[in-house]
Amino acid sequence: MVRVICVLIGYVFGLFQTAFFYGKMHGIDIREHGSGNSGTTNALRVLGTKAGLIVFAGDCLKCILAVLVVKLIFGNDYGDIMKLLCLYTGAGAILGHNYPFYMHFKGGKGIAATAGMVIAFDPLFTLVGVVVFFGTFFLTHFVSLGSLLVYTVLMIMLVICGQMGYFQGLEQGTLIEAYVVFALLMLLAFWKWRGTWRKLRFWAAEPGALHWPCFCITMDMR
Repeated sequence: MVRVICVLIGYVFGLFQTAFFYGKMHGIDIREHGSGNSGTTNALRVLGTKAGLIVFAGDCLKCILAVLVVKLIFGNDYGDIMKLLCLYTGAGAILGHNYPFYMHFKGGKGIAATAGMVIAFDPLFTLVGVVVFFGTFFLTHFVSLGSLLVYTVLMIMLVICGQMGYFQGLEQGTLIEAYVVFALLMLLAFWKWRGTWRKLRFWAAEPGALHWPCFCITMDMR
């Protein structure tokens, strides 16, 4: 039951659509411009860098606040599984951001909310996420690729750290539950970014493409 409550708390916080409200303050409906998403990337594209930073901060903060509320409510009784509850709360915030009921379930892609979840989850994971995302973005200029690589790297890191005893006090069953929750969030991120793929070609050589040993991906930011 506590897990359901955490998801619901996260969902309520996730309903605050920073991009939508910021756009309304400037006389536009962000959903009618750019990619149509109510999130950081579209705000950056449509309203500029300042708007993108504000929207990112707002969407990130709402997830952090949700986790803080959960810690205040359940910290004493469920401190031993707080890492897991953090993931459930973050999942709720991401769902609230992606699928707000009052906007006909049309929100953003949940990447900024994910950043808030990672920040609230663990400082080491935050550091790795920052390095992977900005390293990828500066090399490729693709927000989508950076976001998906962060999810992939952190998923692998979560399993490795969990099995090596990094999360002291978490039993194996709880760890597996945490892996499943994060894996589902990763799959959701890949699903939400599915429209960004423009091409997948083996050994492509076009300028601006990202080269790997066996394939090349060209993506846009839609």
